[in-house]
Amino acid sequence: MVDILVKGGTLPDGTQADIAITGDRIVDVAPGIAAEAGEVIDATGDLVSPPFVDPHFHMDATLSYGIPRINASGTLLEGIALWGELKDETTIDAMIDRALRYCDWAVSMGLLAIRSHVDTCDDSLKGVQAMLQLRETVKPYLDLQLVAFPQDGLYRDPTARENTLRALDMGLDVVGGIPHFERTMADGAASVRDLCEIAADRGLPVDMHCDESDDPMSRHIETLAAETVRCGLQGRVAGSHLTSMHSMDNYYVSKLLALVAEAGISAIPNPLINIMLQGRHDTYPKRRGLTRVREMQALGIPVGWGQDCVRDPWYSLGTADMLDVAFMGLHVAQMSAPEEMARCFTMVTETNAAIIGLPDYGLRKGALASLVVLDAADPIEAVRLRPDRLCVISKGRVVSRKARNDAALTLPGRPATVHRRH
Repeated sequence: MVDILVKGGTLPDGTQADIAITGDRIVDVAPGIAAEAGEVIDATGDLVSPPFVDPHFHMDATLSYGIPRINASGTLLEGIALWGELKDETTIDAMIDRALRYCDWAVSMGLLAIRSHVDTCDDSLKGVQAMLQLRETVKPYLDLQLVAFPQDGLYRDPTARENTLRALDMGLDVVGGIPHFERTMADGAASVRDLCEIAADRGLPVDMHCDESDDPMSRHIETLAAETVRCGLQGRVAGSHLTSMHSMDNYYVSKLLALVAEAGISAIPNPLINIMLQGRHDTYPKRRGLTRVREMQALGIPVGWGQDCVRDPWYSLGTADMLDVAFMGLHVAQMSAPEEMARCFTMVTETNAAIIGLPDYGLRKGALASLVVLDAADPIEAVRLRPDRLCVISKGRVVSRKARNDAALTLPGRPATVHRRH
C-alpha cells in the first residue's frame, strides 16, 4: 500500500513509468506498478517532471509594482533607487503578505524551490526579518534559500557590511554581493575578495550579482573566479546576470570562460529581466544583455535560467512560471536545436536544483516526493506551450490541481474542441 501512485506518465528522458509515493518519499519508479494506493493520479500521455527551481529571485520586493511609483525610465539604476524608496516605507507584514501571495502562485506553477536575494542595506533589517518568517511559513511545501545581499554596495553603503554579517548571523544561507555597484572598480574587486573570505570562514556558498552592466570593462567575474580558487570555494559559487559579457571582446572572453570553468563557478542569467533592463543607453544596434550561455555550456559551466523579478521596481510582468523564463531564454540565446530546446527545460529543473545544492531532488527511488504533471508530451512541448500544471505534489502531498483546459470551438466542419499539443 502506497499513499499516492502517479500512473502512466512520461518522464523528461522520454521513458514511461509509474511513480509510487509513501510519506514524503518516492518509493518506486517503474513501469506497471501494481501497488494499492490511497490516491491514483492518471498521468497517461502527460509529462511528469521534478519541480521547477528558481535560483535567482527578489522575494522582498515581489508584487510591489507601482509602490510608491513606477520605474519611468525602465532602467536598472532607477529600479534600485525606487526600491530604496519602497523599503523605507514598507513594513515586515506587507513584505510577508506580498511574498506569501507570490509563493501561492509559485506552488500552482510547480515552482517548489526558490533562492531569493534579501537586501541587507537597511539598519532595521526588515526584509531579513520578513523573509526568515516567510521561510518557516512555507517550509512544509516550498524550499526557500536566502542570500544576504547588500543591494547598495558592501562598501558604498556605510553600514552594509555590518548589516550583511548580522543577517548571516540571523540565519541567511548564502553570501551575496554587487561589485559593479561599488563606487570604483577597485572597491568592487575588494568587495568580492571580502565576501568570498566571509563565505569561506562561515562555510557558506556565494551567489553574487556580477557585472549586471553593459560596460565591457565590468570584469568582476574574473576576480570572482580567482577568489573562488584562492578561498577553496570551487563548486559553491554562482555568478548571476554576467551581462557585461554580452559586450566584451571575444578574445578576452575566451580567456575568461576558461577561468570560470576552472573555478567551478555556475552562471545564472535572467533572460526576462536582462533583455528588459540592458541596452537602455543604446540606440541601434541595441544590445540585449544576455550572457554567453551556449559558450559556457560548451565548456561544462553549469548555466541555469533565473526569474529574478515579478511585478516589482525592475519588472512589471511575470507569473511565477519558470517555463516563461526558459521560453525567453531559448529565444534570446538562440537555442533552437532540439537538444538545446530540451536543455532549456533541464535548466529550470535539474540544473537549477544542482546550482543551489537542493538535496534529495529528482524522480528516483528515495528522493523527496515532489513532482509536477504537465499537460504536455515532452520537455520541448512544455517549453513551447507553457502548459497547465495538472497536478503538483510537494513533499508527498498534492498541493495544486488544475483541470485540462481545452478550448471549445463552434466552427462548421471542425472539431468540437482544440488543444495546442502537437
